[in-house]
Order: sequence, then C-alpha cells, then structure tokens
Amino acid sequence: MTVLAAAATVACAMPAAAQVGVEANGARADGHWGGELGVGYSVGLAGFKITPSAGALIYAGDNDRYETQDNGGSSRCRDLSTGQYADKARCDDTRVKPYGRVEATYSIPLFATVGAGVRVGRDVRPYGIVAMPLAPLLKLKGNAGPHYFAAGLTLGY
Repeated sequence: MTVLAAAATVACAMPAAAQVGVEANGARADGHWGGELGVGYSVGLAGFKITPSAGALIYAGDNDRYETQDNGGSSRCRDLSTGQYADKARCDDTRVKPYGRVEATYSIPLFATVGAGVRVGRDVRPYGIVAMPLAPLLKLKGNAGPHYFAAGLTLGY
C-alpha cells in the first residue's frame, strides 16, 4: 500500500515539473556538420529528468551537379553536366534529416546538469551530456558520443 501511495504521489507531481524546451546546436551527426534544431518535453522530479525530443539536422548536401557561377557580373545557377543554366533552387543544396532523442539527466542547482542520451537519426547513437546554466531557463549544453557531437543552447526544460 505504501508503494502504491508513493507511485501516486510521483505521478501527480510529474505534470507540475514538466516543461517544454527548445534547442539550437552546431552538430556533427549522421556523417555531416550542420545545425540541429529541436523541441522536447521534460518530465522530472528532485533534479532527475527524462526528456524525449525531436528535431532536424540541417546541413549542406553533396550535390556536385549544380553550381552557382559568375556570368559576367551576375551569379547564375548552372548544371555542370550539361552546361545549361538551371533554376536557382537547384544550387541550394540544403538538406534536412529528422532525428529523435531521449535523455536522462540530473541537475545540480546553479552548477551543472549531467546525464546520458540516445539519438536516433540515420543510426542509433548513445552520448553523454553536460550543461551549464547561463540564466534561469537558458543553458549552454554539449553532447558527445561515438560519431556524434553537438554544442549549443537550450531554452526551457
């Protein structure tokens, strides 16, 4: 009966400690350097938090067929395989890859947050987490693991 009462207390307390947050990171993930933008929902109690999140890795793709070239004072997109001019959008080689993450952290108030996470993108990558508070809801955060690195800012959670 005591265990049931404790579980009910924890379940009732969790929504009060839940927070939505956003992240912006520079990252090396899925074999590319780029930026990660993500949003998550953190649930915690007594310094411990579980945070599932989702986002996108935005990076420059590897398309060697189209290139912006100088055309007598103006830039134009050119198809290098045919030599013909192409639509400007073909030279924008921005790519977006979605990802999902789950993190488990512990916060030492006014000092640091440490933990571990798993990122699911092209591959499943475990990583460690260290975050330092800059303001009440703003942290400088770093993630590092095999073939995955990210550093940036977290607002919220």
